[in-house]
Amino acid sequence: MSTLATPVKPPVALIAGPTASGKSDLAVRLAQTLADDGRRGVVINADSAQVYADLRVLSARPSPEEMGGIEHRLFGAWDGEQACSAADWAAAAKAEITALHDEGAVPILCGGTGLYMRTLLDGIAPVPAIDPAVRDAVRAMPQDAARAALEIDDPQAAARLAPADSARTTRALEVIRSTGRPLTDWQGKKTGGIAKEVSLHPAILLPDREWLYERCDRRFTLMLEGGAIAEVTALLARQLDPALPVMRAIGVPEITALLQGDLLRDQAITAGQTATRQYGKRQYTWFRRQMPADWPRVDNKTAAIADIFVSLFQKAS
Repeated sequence: MSTLATPVKPPVALIAGPTASGKSDLAVRLAQTLADDGRRGVVINADSAQVYADLRVLSARPSPEEMGGIEHRLFGAWDGEQACSAADWAAAAKAEITALHDEGAVPILCGGTGLYMRTLLDGIAPVPAIDPAVRDAVRAMPQDAARAALEIDDPQAAARLAPADSARTTRALEVIRSTGRPLTDWQGKKTGGIAKEVSLHPAILLPDREWLYERCDRRFTLMLEGGAIAEVTALLARQLDPALPVMRAIGVPEITALLQGDLLRDQAITAGQTATRQYGKRQYTWFRRQMPADWPRVDNKTAAIADIFVSLFQKAS
């Protein structure tokens, strides 16, 4: 019988949930509690809007005061001119996590972009580059035509995807037409994930929906009063490609319409609040259904840090 002890995997905390659910506050409180325990916690951004330097206000990036003296990384790390894909973010986050583990620190992933987190944990499907001619042809197709083509070329994908899901329909169709293999084949060969290399301590924030939507409404109004208009004005002055993620972030189209005279202020506020609530609703549903069933779903308004992250504070025997 072997007497070798099982290697202890380095810890990673993960806090996920919809916009305005209190993730940033919980991450800071966790890091502060770790500090009280003599350990160093560092918050790593896992939100696809907060990665952009151009979106300090509209992404609700934590202010220095809100950071509470805790180090934060990958916030505002990308210029808006450069799209940050899930693979880009996962590579950067993996490097940060490795560095922090080398320093004996606890990385705390915090954000609302589930695709980022799953890419980091599960890895990336090694899909070859799509033939540009195939990509152009597929993306020029109307959604109904793309859907009909997918039902012929990849019926399993068509059965899995909602008829109105244009983005995933396009992706599945261009992959099978470019590579000759369905996307699910490639996804079954994911590589580079860190899930098996770390001890994960996750928490999914799913507060009361009405409480969440009220916070979404109030947050957008405060953003408009707190510099969001100047932020979008600066973005528009850069004349960036309208298709870039930074230009399609929640609030940017609505404030753009205000600045261009297409919406009155009250109309822009209503439109921005509606877009924020709808985004929060989609995130809520995604995190409730798509994350592993054994990950704790919590309401952080009432739960104590030590109760949410019990295993992170357990002492080795």
